Amino acid sequence: MTLQEFFELHPKVAIAFSGGVDSAFLLYAAKQYAKEVRAYYVKSQFQPEFEREDAVRLAEELGAVMKILSLDVLAVPGVGENPPDRCYRCKKAIFGAIMEAAVADGFLVLLDGTNASDDAGDRPGMRALKELSVLSPLRECALKKERIRQLSRQAGLFTWNKPAYACLATRIFVGEEITGQKLYATEAAEDYLRSLGFSDFRVRSANGHARLQLPEEQLELLLKRREDILNTLRQYYKTVSLDLEVRR
Repeated sequence: MTLQEFFELHPKVAIAFSGGVDSAFLLYAAKQYAKEVRAYYVKSQFQPEFEREDAVRLAEELGAVMKILSLDVLAVPGVGENPPDRCYRCKKAIFGAIMEAAVADGFLVLLDGTNASDDAGDRPGMRALKELSVLSPLRECALKKERIRQLSRQAGLFTWNKPAYACLATRIFVGEEITGQKLYATEAAEDYLRSLGFSDFRVRSANGHARLQLPEEQLELLLKRREDILNTLRQYYKTVSLDLEVRR
């Protein structure tokens, strides 16, 4: 099946839109082939501001209608405690909120950006998508990540080479309580490192201690800016360490 054929079967769709590579290309394709599409972005404590800004920019460039929903995800039962199934609980709440808003707007089919590279048996939250009958056209059309980036570049989408990004909650180890302060520290620390030129990295948090995970080619930059990084991140963390298992 091609995306054009998919949207011939589903001409009126809502899209769970994050502003990332996959959902951006899905929105682009829907604008090309669907008769009517609306994007829904959920703003929560788990999403950094730059993701919302990217989502808004991409929707504007495509001329797509986008609705921003607010969700207090830490108020969702079982999310703040950060159990092993935290992602399932969070995804179900987020997609449930999108589905409720979409149905109220007259959209009965909800799509997400899961692609054919994603392991359905391993990806957190996949069970929630299945329970809510969310469709994943990129996966159904056998489009893998590398191909989606190629097609996005051909389409002129600025997201084509955007690094993969997981929500802020993934920086906090399972079993450790997630709080607004910890999420704020994570976002501030990662925003700072991004401003220095780092990319595709993580600032992991464990009981107030930060552990940096960087691609190998960025270690030299880390050493050059070591003192600045320590002085800044110590505003948010007790200690700052480097994970020698480099990020790949």
